[in-house]
Amino acid sequence: MSYTDLSKKSVKELNELLAELKAELFALRFKNATRQLDQTHKINLVKKDIARTLTALNMKKNEKEVK
Repeated sequence: MSYTDLSKKSVKELNELLAELKAELFALRFKNATRQLDQTHKINLVKKDIARTLTALNMKKNEKEVK
């Protein structure tokens, strides 16, 4: 997921995506703790996606404050 794709989404869509990513991260961490996760690199990928989403949300909020 790239930042340019995220910047085109609305605030509502970004909040929904953020909730989905956090749920996915929780599931991945749970699977990792129970030794059921083979591809542990996915945890880092989801964390980075969460960070990108939060960055896009903050940029949208800053744009509203400037206007």
